[in-house]
Amino acid sequence: MSRNAGTTTPPRRHTAVSADGTPIAYRTLGTGPGLLLVGGSLKTSEDYLPLASALAGSFTVHVVDRRGRGDSGPQGPGYGLAKEVEDLRAVRDATGARLAFGHSYGGLVVLETARTFPLFDRIAVYEPGVSRTPVPTAWMAPFRERLAAGDDYGAFIHFVRGSGGAPDFVARLPHWYLRMVFRVAFRGAAWRRMRPLLGACLAEHEQLAAHHGRVAEFADVTVPVLVLVGGRSKPAHREEYAALAAALPSAVLKTVGGLGHMGPSERGTAPAVAESALPFLL
Repeated sequence: MSRNAGTTTPPRRHTAVSADGTPIAYRTLGTGPGLLLVGGSLKTSEDYLPLASALAGSFTVHVVDRRGRGDSGPQGPGYGLAKEVEDLRAVRDATGARLAFGHSYGGLVVLETARTFPLFDRIAVYEPGVSRTPVPTAWMAPFRERLAAGDDYGAFIHFVRGSGGAPDFVARLPHWYLRMVFRVAFRGAAWRRMRPLLGACLAEHEQLAAHHGRVAEFADVTVPVLVLVGGRSKPAHREEYAALAAALPSAVLKTVGGLGHMGPSERGTAPAVAESALPFLL
């Protein structure tokens, strides 16, 4: 899969300063050409360390904690996609990395950065947050209400049922039943990392909704792009990613069999994602 089968060396912690003064933390591991790894909503750099480790035999991987999570500063007033681009530019300037990998919302950040600034030589994205069609928003008001009431599980249920990413049968399950299931399924360290990110998740999905229908604009990304898609993802979502790949001037569309949307951030499936991306990035 790589020159070395990952690394067990503890990542080194660094901080870059974005244009508005917000500190942006990132963890560095591995050796080789610099690669920025940018994650999705409800995730921190901790969730991407298995993927980073699998890539670290071939690259110096810089795992970014986007603003609003980890050791980075808050999203702050005036948050938007442009702020995320400024943040990624700051980390890129600090590291000199010429490669990037983005997952979900992080994939949108990477593509938007590449669209507006010629910083990267090659890019890989896994199911990036780029949509031709309107993004569901009906869940946002009850989500915000439950979050303000301190009902984190209730807010999370509205997100899972309404945002469009969950299997259809989950969206049809009663709220009371999902609350019972989620209290068992979501707990421990992963939930402790996720819980403080619920507010940031809402702001990020508001940005996804605001930026839908922009697929054609990404034709400005002229560097080679690998668009990875999970084989278990919904057909409608796979069609969206295929449309993005078709709009990019130099793109390869590749399906990773057996994986869903969270493939890059799950310990058991991250190696398969790395194996799919490595030949393209090397």
